Amino acid sequence: MKRVLIIFQIILISCVAFSQNANKFIRDGNKEYKSGKYNQAEVNYRKSLEKKKNNLKANYNLGDALYKQGKYEEAGKIYQDIIPSTKNKDTLSKIYHNLGNSQLKQKKYEESINSYKQSLKIKPNDKDTKYNMAYALRMLKEEQQKKNQQNKNDKNKNDKQQQQQKQQQQQNKEDKNKEQQQQQKQQLSKEDAERILEAMKNQEKNTQDKLKKEKAVRANTKIEKDW
Repeated sequence: MKRVLIIFQIILISCVAFSQNANKFIRDGNKEYKSGKYNQAEVNYRKSLEKKKNNLKANYNLGDALYKQGKYEEAGKIYQDIIPSTKNKDTLSKIYHNLGNSQLKQKKYEESINSYKQSLKIKPNDKDTKYNMAYALRMLKEEQQKKNQQNKNDKNKNDKQQQQQKQQQQQNKEDKNKEQQQQQKQQLSKEDAERILEAMKNQEKNTQDKLKKEKAVRANTKIEKDW
């Protein structure tokens, strides 16, 4: 029995020491964070989590350090992961607020608005959250207006292209008709040329026939010789 108790005490002491090491990294990270050394603060928070993976404080602070470094997507994932295990209402409100900020920075306006709403459900009078949500709503409206204008511009562009295609088709049709008319004229000219040649042949034949007749008449005419 005494041996079991000793083992339990050793385990307890180890756990306390382990926990103290984890908290030490958090404290060191907090000092770095306050000094604006967010990258080093991140390193300390991660070291703390290596000691105690589900440490809410270390995760929360890690999310803040990532956010300060502009790693908004990674920070948002940290906040989302710790929401289910957060029981404290005040902390949960802050997490939703920070999640909304990280989404806002990524221009995920609808998602950020939903996060701010969750935060305000817990703390309805939080001025910062209200302000940020109002800003996100304005940005969402502007984005929708831009999309609508872009859709309108695209429609006008498509309409113009279709009009140009119709005009081009009409022009091609007119060009084809002109070409056909030209071909018909050329064909008629050819026929006319053939008729002229045929007429010339007939005229030449008539002339030859006439000459032959005149020759025959002269041959049959006797000329009296003067003595």
